[in-house]
Amino acid sequence: QVQLVESGGGLVQVGGSLRLSCAVSGRTYGRYAMGWFRQAPGKEREYVVGVSWSGGSTYFVDSVKGRFTISKDNAKNKAYLQMNNLKPEDTAVYYCAAWRTITAGYVPGNLNGMDYWGKGTPVTVSS
Repeated sequence: QVQLVESGGGLVQVGGSLRLSCAVSGRTYGRYAMGWFRQAPGKEREYVVGVSWSGGSTYFVDSVKGRFTISKDNAKNKAYLQMNNLKPEDTAVYYCAAWRTITAGYVPGNLNGMDYWGKGTPVTVSS
């Protein structure tokens, strides 16, 4: 089994930045594409960003392009989400997700087939 634990959420003002971390533990052998999704109160889950095992391919939902970046450190079993120029509509609980893959360059385009996810970390952007 694989466990994902997010950290780094909090309260930030509009225009501010936060860096979320995701620690992966357990049976971490093999390749994983990583990503983040969020869920705001009363709304559906939204897949925000993803990165391939190799780190060479990424996915960003249009609303965060140019503001969010994703990175991962396979040696440390960690993934990171850097969020800049935050907006009130970014307020949500952010969840780390992992997809098992045999393809180093595969990056998910949606949440289908997600194998593992964490319990989330809340992000609140105040105006």
